[in-house]
Amino acid sequence: MKIKGKTKKELKAREKEIPEAKLRTVKELADKIKKSKTVLVASTKGLPSSQFHEIKKNLRGKADIRVAKKSSVIRAINAAAKPGLDSLKEKITSDIALFFSDLDTFELSGLLTENQSPSKARGGDIAPEDINVEPGPTSLIPGPAISELSSVGLKVAVEGGKLAIKLPVTVVRKGAVIKDNVASVLAKLDILPMKVGFEPIAAYDSVNEKVYVGIKIDKKAMLEQLRYDIGKALGFARAIGYITKDTLSYFFGKANAEEKAIQKLVDKQAGGAQ
Repeated sequence: MKIKGKTKKELKAREKEIPEAKLRTVKELADKIKKSKTVLVASTKGLPSSQFHEIKKNLRGKADIRVAKKSSVIRAINAAAKPGLDSLKEKITSDIALFFSDLDTFELSGLLTENQSPSKARGGDIAPEDINVEPGPTSLIPGPAISELSSVGLKVAVEGGKLAIKLPVTVVRKGAVIKDNVASVLAKLDILPMKVGFEPIAAYDSVNEKVYVGIKIDKKAMLEQLRYDIGKALGFARAIGYITKDTLSYFFGKANAEEKAIQKLVDKQAGGAQ
């Protein structure tokens, strides 16, 4: 009998070649996958060891973190054989960690975002947001720093023996590559535009038997967007005359104002007819 080009005998021989320690790892991972409500895959790229352990400590009791080789994780997913889990294999690369938790997928992702720390930019990084330099004093002394700051578009002057930035400037737009000279200036100004931590990639929800991607949660940005959407929705509801408890006071006020305007017009016409 052949399975994907190999005989059953050849497959058994291959299994015997797998080290015992690796087989134990695969079994442990598979067991955790079977028992967990959420299995989240996150990138560890660029994450310092000290911060790895700090975040692990912060999430104690909320999530169990495991790092394993790609081949072991793939084998564990196959061994767990849970409905809908297979597509998670596409997201397994090098430099990843697995999070096993009973928390909701998006709640766990939000915790990872909260545990990210500000860090310096490096040449080649992608700006997560517009990077702005605000006017004000710096700790830099006049000299080579003048031309360095000027090279990225900053207007500077000497005040009290130190350099001061005179005008606000956006040195990098969101999504643009940060150049080496810009990264150097940002470091000198103690501006930390980047975030370092676990970067959520995808997660398996065993309750819904689904794999979710694009799960990075930015609570601050979401709240700002929600406030904006609520404001727009309220204006739209008023424009189309949609009655709710939030628009009712507006329509009563509008009706009252229109009644007064009509009454004033009637009184004026009645006075003219006399």
